[in-house]
Amino acid sequence: MTVSEYAAKFEDLCRFAPHYNTMEAEEDKCVKFENGLRPDIKQLIGFSEIK
Repeated sequence: MTVSEYAAKFEDLCRFAPHYNTMEAEEDKCVKFENGLRPDIKQLIGFSEIK
């Protein structure tokens, strides 16, 4: 699965988790997204923060 496909699927599934659909939870949502990436991709993004 490409990162674009993963991002689309992630957003689609977030509709079932109301917690992630608030501005207050945006950082939590980013962390959840990053944690779902393959280890090799996580290593490539390193310490950059997804926002």
